[in-house]
Amino acid sequence: MTENFRAIHFEIRQQVATLTLDNPGKRNVLDQVMRTELAEVVRRVRRERDIRALVITGANGHFCAGGDLRAIATVGLDNKGWRHRLHDVHDWLRELITLDRPVIAAVDGAAGAGFSLALCADFILATPRARFCMSFLKVGLAPDFGAYYTLPRVVGVQRAKEIMMSARDIDGAEALQLGIAMELHEPERVLERAQQLATNCSNAAPAALSLIKRTLAAPVHDLATLMELEASGQAVAVGTSDHRTAVKRFLDKQPALFQWPARAE
Repeated sequence: MTENFRAIHFEIRQQVATLTLDNPGKRNVLDQVMRTELAEVVRRVRRERDIRALVITGANGHFCAGGDLRAIATVGLDNKGWRHRLHDVHDWLRELITLDRPVIAAVDGAAGAGFSLALCADFILATPRARFCMSFLKVGLAPDFGAYYTLPRVVGVQRAKEIMMSARDIDGAEALQLGIAMELHEPERVLERAQQLATNCSNAAPAALSLIKRTLAAPVHDLATLMELEASGQAVAVGTSDHRTAVKRFLDKQPALFQWPARAE
């Protein structure tokens, strides 16, 4: 099933949804149309339980160049208006960041809020030519689109400060080194690899995946609290049919339904 919006393509195939940003001539900037359609699609993915994994990518040889600066310069909002505008974005961004299924971003370059959007994914696959940039400071702005939450959790607070305060470019190789990107692939291969990983994830036990994401996102770090979350989560997982099926297959010496691909095919 494929559905075309004005600035997004949305496809569901074999329980994997692929969301493609497509704003021709604008490097897929997050204009009002794009943001509205992203909110609609993210909420749809949350509702449709048959979707077991989500891939986010960009058309036209780019992931997303961030905010629409021309629109920002002419929108005429006051302080209160800007707060409301970002609160509207935060509503669906929270739904994406907390989605209880795997999210994989296939990125061929991302700046500003586009970089922030990529960081909402559980895994980022990038190309060697990709450039990542927290470019906000270049235009006198502070980071948004959830970057204060997501970036330090990936690279640590000190490195996040450096990336945000320098507004410098990070190439694919450095993104891999810093842990921003999980893998590098050539541009013609990166989306295919993201969909391969998403299809693999769709075979995993959904309750267990949800528990992993929820627990790792918990705003606590002390041992006792995390162990309590661990105990509660395992009590849920052990009662699922996915667990019972997996154990039976193991005892019957059958291959596991879920096999993470150790290397790209």
